[in-house]
Amino acid sequence: MRYLSGARISPKPITRNTTVVDIVENVFSAYNAARLQEACRLFVEKMLADDVTVACSLTGALTPAGISQSCLIPLIEHGFIDWIASTGANLYHDTHYGLGMSMHRGSPHVSDVVLREKGVVRIYDIFFDYRVLLRTDAFYRKVIGAPEFQRPMSTAEFHYLIGKYVKAREKALGIGRSSLLSAAHDYQVPIYTPSPGDSSIGMNVAAKALDGNRLQFDVSADVNETAAIVLGAKRSGGKSAVLILGGGSPKNFLLQTEPQIQEVLGIDEKGHDYFLQITDARPDTGGLSGATPSEAVSWGKVDPERLPDAVVCYLDTTVALPILTAYALASHRRRKPKRLLSQRQSAMARLEGEYAKAKRRGRAHAE
Repeated sequence: MRYLSGARISPKPITRNTTVVDIVENVFSAYNAARLQEACRLFVEKMLADDVTVACSLTGALTPAGISQSCLIPLIEHGFIDWIASTGANLYHDTHYGLGMSMHRGSPHVSDVVLREKGVVRIYDIFFDYRVLLRTDAFYRKVIGAPEFQRPMSTAEFHYLIGKYVKAREKALGIGRSSLLSAAHDYQVPIYTPSPGDSSIGMNVAAKALDGNRLQFDVSADVNETAAIVLGAKRSGGKSAVLILGGGSPKNFLLQTEPQIQEVLGIDEKGHDYFLQITDARPDTGGLSGATPSEAVSWGKVDPERLPDAVVCYLDTTVALPILTAYALASHRRRKPKRLLSQRQSAMARLEGEYAKAKRRGRAHAE
């Protein structure tokens, strides 16, 4: 009977020698544990193939919880993440670590009025000194006053330049690599922020603009560069994968690359090949954060032929991502870094060439 053809649920007892790989493969047999097992296998067995370009989105307060150091930096160092879309807040709080500042475990049950009086900031159960914000603000305002920032640029170029300064601070402090921005700089992993004004980084850029600073974020460059990355992955004979942590604007920013290619630029394409999301958002409220991969097919975001290669885990990212990371590092060899930041010019040339052809055929809709 085909309905009973699935593997029998009969896990071995967990012992002191049981590994994360053992747990994922032998214990995660049902419910969202089974979805996480499917996610781990999709990531390792398909998404980490050499010809796949892996995008990752970051939403929610992940970096304050130490996710950069525990998961994201190792994934980048192993060549498992090729480009990123993140909220500005995650990159701002990531900078604290690169500047040698500390975050502390706290309690969600302490009075926030008292915390304010004591100069302590709370992110649920994470506490840190209010001066961490002031010192990080001062770092950004000083750095973006440098001559190399006095022009419009994509957020990827901005974050690459910032990563150089964060790396220099890590070296001066002797703290080792502590920041996602620093790691992304070293491995030339482009990091885009779809809403650059919606964070303390954007607030400091705005403040400097009042002083005559000429830095501006070129959001059109962000949209076209990310579309060019995806098109380049496909036209080189490879595939495109999305690892979505949370939802929100970064999720859409990863996925809208395909509608930008197909719908707006009129270039022949089918959608992303692999879809892996970790989220706590429900699909029935109509929000993008909970939208399923099958719904994304209707927008052209996901290749309909690739829906079997789509997994959604309804879990907290701070629980699921460390397990996914440990499983991947134990189960897959390092990949050669793609260093996509240095390839932006050639990727854009390809996109512009195909767009010009689409216009001549009367397919593009951007006019």
